[in-house]
Amino acid sequence: MQADKSNILILGMGNDILTDDGIGIKITKVLEKKFPYPNIVYDTLSLGGLEIIEYIKDFKTVIIIDAIKTLNGIPGTVYQFVPEDFKETLHLSNIHDISFLTSLKLAKELNIEITKDIRIIAVEIVEDMVFSDDFTPQIQEKYPEILEEVTGIVKEIIEQ
Repeated sequence: MQADKSNILILGMGNDILTDDGIGIKITKVLEKKFPYPNIVYDTLSLGGLEIIEYIKDFKTVIIIDAIKTLNGIPGTVYQFVPEDFKETLHLSNIHDISFLTSLKLAKELNIEITKDIRIIAVEIVEDMVFSDDFTPQIQEKYPEILEEVTGIVKEIIEQ
C-alpha cells in the first residue's frame, strides 16, 4: 500500500463470511466503486491491534468502517466516533492483541506519526458468530438505508 500525506484510507474491517460481521468490508467495496478517486486507497482487514498501525500510518485521513454490538443497540444503527470518544468496535478491540487506542498511544511513544484525522463508522449488527455470506434478515432489510447513511458520511469527509 503506497500512500502520501494527501491520501485518504478507507479501511473496511470484519469477516465477510461471518454473517453481519462483514458489513464493513462489503460497504467498503461498494464505496470503492462509488468514489474511485485517485487520492483514496481502499483496503480491508479482519483484525485490529498493533497490525492496524502499519496500515494507517501514512495517510492524512483514515476512515474505518466496522461492526459493533452494544447491549441495547438497535440493529442497523450507524455510529460515528473519533479516537477521543471511541467505543470498541468488533475488530478495533481484540482479545488476542492490544486495543486500537493502546495501539495509537504506543505509536506515539515510538514516534510513529499517525494522523489526528481518524474517523470510525460503526454499524450495529445482530450476528457475528455464524458462518454465512449473507446478512441476518434484520440487517439485510436495513442494508440500503445503512449504505446510504455511511455513503453520506464518507462523502462529507472526503469532500472536505
